[in-house]
Amino acid sequence: MATALDDFVCFAMYTASHATTQAYREVLKPWRLTYPQYLAMVVLATGERTVSELGDEMSLDSGTLSPLLRRLDDRGLVARRRDTDDERVVRVRLTDEGRTVHAAVMDAVGCLVPAFLGGGGDLPELLRQLGAITDSMRELAATHRAAA
Repeated sequence: MATALDDFVCFAMYTASHATTQAYREVLKPWRLTYPQYLAMVVLATGERTVSELGDEMSLDSGTLSPLLRRLDDRGLVARRRDTDDERVVRVRLTDEGRTVHAAVMDAVGCLVPAFLGGGGDLPELLRQLGAITDSMRELAATHRAAA
């Protein structure tokens, strides 16, 4: 049944995002990880970051990121420490247990990739298009903020 929202790109993106998050939630359930926790682990698997750097990469502010990292730290999946040169800076990295969980989770989430390419599309092209939409929307939002 067609709805009034079927012709809105924004609604299609919203429902796709929501469905994606729900699918990840189900796959991540055995590890008791939220989708943002999973994303933090993906970034940290490439190396230690400051909380600020991690927040920038994930587009999250410290008010959202700090509790997320505290929960991962409490579970022994990440380790946080104050920087020796500047104690205002907190560094975070995956622990050995975090690396083990990350590897298992990465194997599990692989089952979701075909859903992104259901129509036989090209993953790099899809990522390019989504990145371009994100950049355009951020520019529009910044323009509207500046005009207000």
